[in-house]
Amino acid sequence: MSAQPLPAVAFITDAPFADRSTQEISWPQIIVRAPQMAATMARYLDQLAVSARPATVVAVDLALRQFAGCVTVTDPTCRAMAQVTRTHFEDYKRWLARRPGRRGTLSATTISHRLGLLRTFFERIIEWDYNDAPARVPIFAGDFPNRDEPLPKFLDDPTAAKFMAALAADPNPRRRLMVEILARTGIRSGELSGLEDDAMILIGDTHWLRIPVGKLHNDRYVPLLPILVELIDHHHATRGPARSGRLVERDDGQPFDRRTIHRYVAAVAKRAGVAPVHPHQLRHTLATQAINRGMSLEAIAALLGHRSMKMTMTYARISDRTVADEYFRVTAAVEANYQTSAPLHAGTAGQIMTGLAVDHRRLLGNGHCNRPATLDCIHESICERCGFFETSPEFVPVLIRQRDHAADHDQTDRARLFTNLLDNLDTTT
Repeated sequence: MSAQPLPAVAFITDAPFADRSTQEISWPQIIVRAPQMAATMARYLDQLAVSARPATVVAVDLALRQFAGCVTVTDPTCRAMAQVTRTHFEDYKRWLARRPGRRGTLSATTISHRLGLLRTFFERIIEWDYNDAPARVPIFAGDFPNRDEPLPKFLDDPTAAKFMAALAADPNPRRRLMVEILARTGIRSGELSGLEDDAMILIGDTHWLRIPVGKLHNDRYVPLLPILVELIDHHHATRGPARSGRLVERDDGQPFDRRTIHRYVAAVAKRAGVAPVHPHQLRHTLATQAINRGMSLEAIAALLGHRSMKMTMTYARISDRTVADEYFRVTAAVEANYQTSAPLHAGTAGQIMTGLAVDHRRLLGNGHCNRPATLDCIHESICERCGFFETSPEFVPVLIRQRDHAADHDQTDRARLFTNLLDNLDTTT
């Protein structure tokens, strides 16, 4: 199959690092080294550009160029995708693990992302019956590094209160409007900059904000608090017609970029006297506050525009009130176990047992149960195996009969239990 002409693909570099003295390999260089491989990758990128967002195409472009550059260096004889083997990928994986990153080498998240883009590329060119495709996908699940799952960074209640107080006194009305929308709706920075001028609508007696199609290719409506309605109305009344058609725009009429929005949020945090705050932290904070105050996960998912509950469950890991309530309920019962007026002399091994309330001892057929009344018993007829069970010398005849009964009925394990109780019983007192 002859090499196909390459589409117009921008030659880009990797994400900015502290030292970027060399540029990533370019398509012209790959064409010289492996024209067929370059043609196959270009054909794929051309198809991807039809359905994917530009940022996705740029990311795949980088991953493919890096892979082609590594393969053609380690094995100059590999000039087509059909020649790629597992060995080529293993060389690339080692190369990728040594790449420089912001904090040393690339993070597990970045490596997983690059490998995922490559695996999708291999799967698709095989599924799409490309003539220049390997016999099988050379990437397996075990190739992906274990990724950390840090909790989202959010503002605790005291910090959030300081932030919102400073925001309410912000002297810049436009900045206050933008940050108030972020904090009270949980939308992303890109969604804020993309809000249309008529994004606020009235349905029934509730005002809603229409969030444009964004990161997850979906749009949605979020309810607006009265304070946001007032701020938007005031903004419309004092600003004049929008030149860009957006709800908020720069002085030159252009939409806001994410860096400026980030600076606005950081400025409010500085006025509040708290640590620097990122716009996405406001989104995490709203979600955390909502889940801690009883809002359902389904409602939070709809509010934030999540496609799957797995995304929303991240916030359930932060500080779910259900978990906290269950924890405090159980620990209250456990603490009751430690309350005592005097130590008990345990007949087992002559140990002194403290922290058990005498009033809660209950007589059993061959001993006592010292479980506090505040604790439920999860056992039915296996008291002798329970950690709260204790016995003493006066029960020796009963224990012997129990042991003999078990032995007569070939209940080996039960007989061993009573034998151990007898052997460990302190009969010197």
